[in-house]
Amino acid sequence: MKLRQFYSKHRHFILYAIIGIISSGLEFAVFALLFKCMPYLWANIIAFHCGIICSFLLNRNYNFKKADKVILRFTSFYLIQIACLALNTLVLYLCIDYGGWNPLVSKGLSIVLTALLPFFLNRSITFGKRI
Repeated sequence: MKLRQFYSKHRHFILYAIIGIISSGLEFAVFALLFKCMPYLWANIIAFHCGIICSFLLNRNYNFKKADKVILRFTSFYLIQIACLALNTLVLYLCIDYGGWNPLVSKGLSIVLTALLPFFLNRSITFGKRI
């Protein structure tokens, strides 16, 4: 009974975390494929956009279940994610160019550091009552 109550209370966060793992996995895989054949910053931008699209579709359809105002919701989601892309890219740049870290380790760190902020913004703005 307590597990059911916990899930009911934190359902959106739990599903957001699962969807985040899926979309971050896609993002990491695309980055891992691309960074060897193009500059890592370009690979990061392309990979991040793949993760954005995956995350939006899964959150819209399965987590928050909001089928209305798709363009407005995607625009809001996208703008929030672009702010995270800026932070993500900064972490990559600092780790790789200044820290001399491995690009895959740096990418993993950048994903972890930029994972939580969008949940709160998207829950309240993109999939909340404001739109």
